[in-house]
Amino acid sequence: MMEDINTWLQDESGDVSLAAICGMGGIGKTTIAKVVYNLKFSSFEGGSFLENIREISGQPRGLIRLQKKLLSDILRGRKEKVYSIDEGIAKIKAALYCKRVLVVLDDVDKMEQLDAILGMRDWFSQGSKIIITTRNEQLPRAHETCRIYRVEKLDDAESLELFSWHAFGQDHPTDDYEADSRRMVHYCDGLPLAIKVLSTSLSGKSLDVWKSHLEKLKAIPNGKVFEKLKISYENLQDEHDKNLFLHIACFFVGKDKDWTVQVLNKCDFYTTIGIHNLIDRCMLSIDFRNKLRMHQLIQDMGREIVRQESPYEPGKRSRIWNHEESFDVLAEKTGAEKIEGLILDMHFLKGVAEGNSSEVVFETNAFAKMCKLRLLQLNFVQLSGSFEKFPKTLRWLCWHGFPFESIHNDFQLDNVVALDMRYSRLKNVWDGRKCFSSLKILNLSHSHFLAKTPDFSLVPNLERLILKDCVNLAEVHESIGNLKALAVMILKDCRNLRKLPTNFIVLKSFEKLDISGCSNLDELPTGLMNMKSLKVFLADRIDISRLLSTTGEPKSRYAFLWSLVQRFGRVPQLSRSPLPSSLVRLSLENCNLSDDVFPMDFSHLNLLRDLNLGRNPIRSLPECIRGLSALHILRLESCTELQSLLELPSLEILQVPECTSLQRITYQSSTSGPQIIELTNCGKLVDLEGDIKLEPIGNVDAEVIKVLGLHNVQSMTNVEMDFFNGVSANSTSSGRIERLPIQGLHEEGIFSTFFPGGEVPDWFSNKSAGSAISFTVCSLPNCRFQGLNFCCVYALSDKEEICWPPPLFAKVCNKSKDLKWIYGPRGFVIPKAGEEVIWLSHWKLGNYLDAGDEVTVKVVVDVGFQVKECGINHVCAQDQEDIEKASFDHSRLDACIYGSIPRVSSVTINGATFLGIRINYSRGRSSLSHHLSRYDWSQKLLEDSTEITGQVVVQDENGVFRLPTGAARI
Repeated sequence: MMEDINTWLQDESGDVSLAAICGMGGIGKTTIAKVVYNLKFSSFEGGSFLENIREISGQPRGLIRLQKKLLSDILRGRKEKVYSIDEGIAKIKAALYCKRVLVVLDDVDKMEQLDAILGMRDWFSQGSKIIITTRNEQLPRAHETCRIYRVEKLDDAESLELFSWHAFGQDHPTDDYEADSRRMVHYCDGLPLAIKVLSTSLSGKSLDVWKSHLEKLKAIPNGKVFEKLKISYENLQDEHDKNLFLHIACFFVGKDKDWTVQVLNKCDFYTTIGIHNLIDRCMLSIDFRNKLRMHQLIQDMGREIVRQESPYEPGKRSRIWNHEESFDVLAEKTGAEKIEGLILDMHFLKGVAEGNSSEVVFETNAFAKMCKLRLLQLNFVQLSGSFEKFPKTLRWLCWHGFPFESIHNDFQLDNVVALDMRYSRLKNVWDGRKCFSSLKILNLSHSHFLAKTPDFSLVPNLERLILKDCVNLAEVHESIGNLKALAVMILKDCRNLRKLPTNFIVLKSFEKLDISGCSNLDELPTGLMNMKSLKVFLADRIDISRLLSTTGEPKSRYAFLWSLVQRFGRVPQLSRSPLPSSLVRLSLENCNLSDDVFPMDFSHLNLLRDLNLGRNPIRSLPECIRGLSALHILRLESCTELQSLLELPSLEILQVPECTSLQRITYQSSTSGPQIIELTNCGKLVDLEGDIKLEPIGNVDAEVIKVLGLHNVQSMTNVEMDFFNGVSANSTSSGRIERLPIQGLHEEGIFSTFFPGGEVPDWFSNKSAGSAISFTVCSLPNCRFQGLNFCCVYALSDKEEICWPPPLFAKVCNKSKDLKWIYGPRGFVIPKAGEEVIWLSHWKLGNYLDAGDEVTVKVVVDVGFQVKECGINHVCAQDQEDIEKASFDHSRLDACIYGSIPRVSSVTINGATFLGIRINYSRGRSSLSHHLSRYDWSQKLLEDSTEITGQVVVQDENGVFRLPTGAARI
């Protein structure tokens, strides 16, 4: 971020520009702004840093004080008297005339404050810069020209280092305090303010004090941190947003956003706009799974506000989330009418063992006074007594382990929107017909005694029916076909289910059906293909091989699934697909699909984005999948017989981990490769189009052999060597060493081969002993550079303690153009003791070389290898015919070697472009993967570009993240 802001500040072109540094309270916005200002204000004709705009502007004559400060700064300390805001504006306009200035407005929280300064932009000279810091991201978003920089929390290693400096005066904790230091850092969750406050307060204290402080923090947050964070709450625009924040902080963090909206809308909230406002205030976020996320200290702040409503009598608070306090309130019957929400999970109580929770029984009249109760969780709670006076205001009832065989008739749930009774003892949900006019979500998953669903005739607004793992469920009531709002039905692992009603296929709002694991289902309605609204169909773990009888006819009890398959060569191909064309996601994982028994033509599924065929014994994909133009995700995990994936359509994600027989992957065009590919343990993969290709030296194109200067290649084909194959590995530990003929490796515009030899070949004009070599690109008439040939001789070292197999890298620097490339081949030879190996490679660097450029090449290895000699040649064509052949677009050589070397790749580490390295994106997190298994030695790989902090700064197309010293793994 600092580098980006500095680059922006150095740009003197264009009009006056604005940047905003956003983030939650205490995250370091002001600190970053001060550092940037102190480094850069001297390069401007004037500057001013206005702190605490929010606080000062709210004081008497606060705006005038700010105006006077701005004037004094711009006029280099000269004091100006200002008696009114209008007078201040006039004097500021005069002071700014023809001056290029840098102004920082710290802690802006209202649009009027921002508008006031932006309204004066015309007075600023060209090239002036304005920086604001704010907790409200909506403010800068309202101005299209404003750059936004969001400050992220520190990672664990950075947090521990900062904590240690304040607590111990060094960059790491002392041994006795390490465990508690890590606990404290975990509590702070990357917030610099909290780290500084807590570490300073604990410095020099005994371990007993540390442990006591940690226990206290679980109940009561630190006062200084609380007051700082509470500012964000107090600045919310109205009581609606404040109450919504408190509800989410107490009950909904980690919950699905859409589910939360449904529940809280029925609690008289305007939830969608409220969540949007909280996100803008950096008080809430939504993760990649659509879950609500809140920084732990922000959540603690909200809960502390509620706790302070009645510090010593929980029953008088509006919300009770602490399980021990909820237990006491119900046991002592002290719950008052103020309570809006209460959660109690007996499994979270320290004094109640999981197996004995049923021995504690509360009385239903403990809820009698809670007339405002809307949100209630009673997981594995036993109640006795009449439900006649139970609160009728409930909107959400979560009662895991519901202890009764049916819902009592006097249990009025007319206003409940979401009813969650997982792990219940229900046999009949309710007797006969029962009115639940508000119910939208019903979850009875893992209710193992449930034999049939209830009559849904009086549940007209039901949208989601979730019956996962109801193992004795045999029937779904036919009234489900009358639920016009029903969108989702999940019957996963209901293995005793025999049939479904035929009338639900007419539902126009139905979007998702999950029958995975329903292995005894006799049939599905034949009109499934007519469900134009169906978007998601999941049918995993249904063995399709059981469909066929000995005569080739489908077994009657599996007739519904026969319509999904065809028997090549034994029965005629079905002319129509039973799957609706509206499908967006289809999963047939672990269905025993093979090349002989495979779903029929998918070509009509032109909306399909996500296809899962994992864990099936297929050897290749059918032709029809190549035509799925909308397909973004193809999942083929653990298809152990899969051998090739040819001419794949353009994908975003390709998942083929554990495809142990997979050898080749190609695409319909050279630009259609997936953005993310998961290849773990694809041990036989040797050809990944556009990325990497491994082939015996005898199969390598003659043009490549020629440019390397190799002779008698035929004699090399019978030579075998110990080859480390990490083509599909995420690290050295997942690669393997095997005895192979001499191989040729194509990777990102580089071709490499490894063969026995003790010296650099004679045709290399530039040689040097050791691991590094430098040269100047010579000037030749009519010369067009194609690239570099590089060669080194290496062997095993005599060190005993080595990382196995040792890493091997080459680093090329064009000093004249300040370009750096670092490449570690994903496959290389491991020499035997006393054996020497030549690494010979061609780098397609022609576009980055000009006569007179100074170039250095260095081989970087761990202690396991030693480099004895290096050699380098630049390759060029000198006559017109050769020049035409050597052009970037038409060269045969260029086409023969996979990929091209980018000026800046998708992974740039401290200014050096890494080749052959991947960033894996999994579950919303970024991590580097490459065949380096340790970080400590690899600092020398970046020795001329690593920051003083020792951090590795990694930048790719998704942003920037840092790998701290001692903790990172490349």
